[in-house]
Amino acid sequence: MKRGGILHPALGHLLASMGHTDYFTICDRGFPVPEGPERIDLALVDDMPTVLDVLRAVHGEWSIDRVLITDEMAEVSPGRVGELRKLLGDVPLKRVSHLELKRLARGARGTVRTGDTVAYANVIVVSG
Repeated sequence: MKRGGILHPALGHLLASMGHTDYFTICDRGFPVPEGPERIDLALVDDMPTVLDVLRAVHGEWSIDRVLITDEMAEVSPGRVGELRKLLGDVPLKRVSHLELKRLARGARGTVRTGDTVAYANVIVVSG
């Protein structure tokens, strides 16, 4: 039995199988999850877990090169951007449009769906 860290088998497998510059999406409950990439649905109820909860767990045991956020998140949910900066420290945040993030999500190695209700909470996490 695993002693700690990420216990969800599918999420653990996704992280262990990623190489340098591979990426995956962590999305809110309303994100249109694309066909193709593995879907890992962690959504339980509203805001449980959040994108931040999942990112915190991932950051604790995985090398992150950068995180993509949307211009819309910066405009509509600036508090979330501040929380991301605090959580990630020196990990760069790169902004793209929401449409570009959805396009990139189609090529991701996986999509982790959360119960997050923050507007434009979606991120793409790039492996270091």
